Amino acid sequence: MSGTTELKKSCSVSFDVGRKRLRIGIGLMLTCLAIIAGRVIIVQVVDPGGLSSAADVLRTQSSVLPAQRGKIVDSRGVVLAESVLHYDIVGSARENSASKTFSRLDPSGVKQKVSRETGIGELASVLKLPAEELNDLLAGEGQFAYLTRSVEPEVESAVMALQIPGVTSRPVEHRTYPLGPVAGSIVGYVNEDGGAAGVEQTLNEQLKGIDGSRTYQIGADGIIIPTTNNHLTPAVDGQTVKLTVDSDLQFYCQKAIASQVAAQGAEYGNIIVVEAKTGKIRAMAESRTVDPNDPGATAPQDRGARSVTAALEPGSTEKAVTAAAAIQEGMVEPLEPLVVPPTYSVKGQVFSDSFVHGTLQRTFAGVIGESLNTGTVMVGEKLSRQQRFDYLFKFGIGQKTGIPIPGETAGLLAAPETWDARQEFSVLFGQGVSQSPLQTAMVFQTLANNGVRLQPQLIESFTGSNGVVNESPQAPGAEVVSPETAQKVRDILESVVTEGGAKDVKVAGYRIGGKTGTAEAVAANGRGFDGYTASFVGMAPMEDPRYVVMVNVQRPKGDIYGISQAGVFNDVMGHVLAKYEVPVSNAPAVRLPQTY
Repeated sequence: MSGTTELKKSCSVSFDVGRKRLRIGIGLMLTCLAIIAGRVIIVQVVDPGGLSSAADVLRTQSSVLPAQRGKIVDSRGVVLAESVLHYDIVGSARENSASKTFSRLDPSGVKQKVSRETGIGELASVLKLPAEELNDLLAGEGQFAYLTRSVEPEVESAVMALQIPGVTSRPVEHRTYPLGPVAGSIVGYVNEDGGAAGVEQTLNEQLKGIDGSRTYQIGADGIIIPTTNNHLTPAVDGQTVKLTVDSDLQFYCQKAIASQVAAQGAEYGNIIVVEAKTGKIRAMAESRTVDPNDPGATAPQDRGARSVTAALEPGSTEKAVTAAAAIQEGMVEPLEPLVVPPTYSVKGQVFSDSFVHGTLQRTFAGVIGESLNTGTVMVGEKLSRQQRFDYLFKFGIGQKTGIPIPGETAGLLAAPETWDARQEFSVLFGQGVSQSPLQTAMVFQTLANNGVRLQPQLIESFTGSNGVVNESPQAPGAEVVSPETAQKVRDILESVVTEGGAKDVKVAGYRIGGKTGTAEAVAANGRGFDGYTASFVGMAPMEDPRYVVMVNVQRPKGDIYGISQAGVFNDVMGHVLAKYEVPVSNAPAVRLPQTY
């Protein structure tokens, strides 16, 4: 009996222990389930910015939708610069070789399983490459490899439609310049950072556009999840920039100045054509011009627009400013008689002319017609220092024109109180002051436009990707001298051609006016002079000037009497007047007497 009793007690104790352990186990299990359930609630409901967000990040993919760079076109819509979008096809070996199969959606949206081998075969067919080559690229240990470069958008679309893991595309924009070096110094070129020269650089923001983006989520099988919040921000393509330049005229001028520079053995040259009443630049040609398709083939110093960046002493073309100032201030009239000595002294400074002469009896028109420094100083000294400075400045010297070309010079017009004893008079005939060829051209634009100086205009309009055209407004002009003064100076300039020292300037059927300029060219080291700057600036037709043509040649070889720019001026001005169908002159030319 006692043995049976002890057995019962033992069994009872064992049962109680087991039951207790079972309760503990069940409790632990329920606790774990509660913790798991709680975490699910936190992830799905309470903590949307926490773990569930982290999961979203892991499966969220985004890609850039590149904006296409805008075109640059000439005044007639001829394309000077445009972009073509191509794609590089790239692959990740690690991602692609992770599985022997992958999933994709067929065109009807049904998921299908595809073998890796089949996918690579399809890719090889689209890219027209050997499947073995692609397999080797996608089977290595590298994380990234170029499969092929610069394919057209249609090919890229076909590649992406295959939905092969690890295979994607990268947009590559190719900028092309269909006319090559025509207007190359104006248009400029691009590099990997955007515009690097010319209008490409100064108007980079308008041209580059705004990239878009595409954000989507993918499942574990690599397929886009259609029910998630996919987001598309479309790209905004860059604007089309329309220039005032006529590419046909630009080509003609580039050939003309290149030939002139070669004929005179010069360093370089420029030709500028400006519409007198609007300030629009119809051509701005350099003798050596960059081809934007291959800028590295051109020396760095020849890639820009020296018409805008070079600061040169203008020489006697500046006498037109002195004439305008003196006439405007009532200090001289075109036919006022002057006795001009062989040399002229003022404040201890002696001035002479480019040729030896005795005492001359000349009208003021004759002084300008024969380009006499002596007579110019005789008249110009009546102006105060401040007046000389003020008129130069009002004509645009010493300040940038605002043309959208990189590196524009303001020239050098020192404050009048800093002028030395000689400079205060030499500025009257274009020495001791420097300016760009464009600034000189705009002096004559002012005189041609009845004394109103305009800002040179290079941009005609901007056209957005939506097709809306925004015309570039013309900045208001500034009256420098009265219309009456401008007319008197034009009569003097016409007489330079008809009666004075520029009788070789002529265009059949048209009245022409203008002024020669010969200045000493400052040496590269800034010490002394090592040649000449030879120029001619003219306008036509003189009864109602429509166009100004500036010809400038730097360091032509030969003596001062053999470096005339009349021939190339005649050629270009004649071409301009014919091209734009300007009626021939119907009134006799002005012939102011040079002597009395």
